[in-house]
Amino acid sequence: MDEQEHGPLAGFTVGVTAARRADELIALLRRRGAAVVHGPALRIVPLADDTELLAATKELIGHAPDVVVATTAIGFRGWVEAAEGWGYGEELLRVLRDVELLARGPKVKGAVRAAGLTESWSPSSESMAEVLDRLLGEGVAGRRIALQLHGEPLPGFVEALTAGGAEVVGVPVYRWMPPEDIGPLDRLLDATLSRTLDAVTFTSAPAAASLFSRAEERGVRDELLAALRHDVLAVCVGPVTALPLQAEGIDTYQPERFRLGPLVQLLCRELPGRSRILPVAGHRVEVRGHAVLVDGALRPVPPAGMALLGLLARRPGWVVSRADLLKALPGAGSDEHAVETAMARLRTALGTPKLIQTVVKRGYRLALDPLSEEKYDG
Repeated sequence: MDEQEHGPLAGFTVGVTAARRADELIALLRRRGAAVVHGPALRIVPLADDTELLAATKELIGHAPDVVVATTAIGFRGWVEAAEGWGYGEELLRVLRDVELLARGPKVKGAVRAAGLTESWSPSSESMAEVLDRLLGEGVAGRRIALQLHGEPLPGFVEALTAGGAEVVGVPVYRWMPPEDIGPLDRLLDATLSRTLDAVTFTSAPAAASLFSRAEERGVRDELLAALRHDVLAVCVGPVTALPLQAEGIDTYQPERFRLGPLVQLLCRELPGRSRILPVAGHRVEVRGHAVLVDGALRPVPPAGMALLGLLARRPGWVVSRADLLKALPGAGSDEHAVETAMARLRTALGTPKLIQTVVKRGYRLALDPLSEEKYDG
């Protein structure tokens, strides 16, 4: 009942790097209780302003391809709408009716059919690898293949077609650019570095590349990589998006279906599964990112208190000295009185003061239940 009240992501903070459909993702996360830090890593150049797309459209109308690969619904719709705006809509649709039109996934099929067209084939897996296997299986030597690009590279795809003897024409339906306002991205980067984020979500490979680029500009790239490799979960909408992160040795998590809903469901499993759950003073205590569940009740805790509790929870039942606790406090300086102040606020926030015991002249400890102490003695 308590989890239904506060949501499976309550007590966790999730970073969102998306520009497109960010509002939808943020709403899904907040509905499940997460706090969200939004730092769009990119902005999208409007299609109608993109001279590269206009040039590619004219080229395909003048010299029709044998195959067109449509990769995203928004990109395909935007391409058709932009062509109409330029006065080439009917000519483009006429070309697309006469070619082998491959659609990657059901959303792309929907966009194709909404334009009055019918796809020749669509993979059940929504995977570009399956599209590539089909094309190579049919044979691509001497064929002209138009590939709708979607703002990010498709590693190996173009190279494999070219090696097979195909002529590949890229159709750049929209382009990613750095954000005009870098402030939100810097705040997300700072939150990642300070480990106040529990996870960062990526819905495009360029967003990951842009975050790395900004970290490089600020001289904190190594620190960012360390945070994502060890402490902050990197969650990607799909395997293409994950490639820039994996190239840096970062373990990524991806849903089986490459959609925002399954991505959020994945977070709902992974983040609570990483929580520290301890039997303390007759209570069930679950330590989350910026809050604690005490017997299922959500207790928000200030950052200083979470720093102390995190250290106590890593050594449950053991006495932790004031000196060690002081080192864990952000910006505390050298006055051990800061530990006492933060500890008093932590106990108040938890609502159950007896969870943490004061050990005179030594420090503090979590009041781990006696039957559990043996488990943590080593």
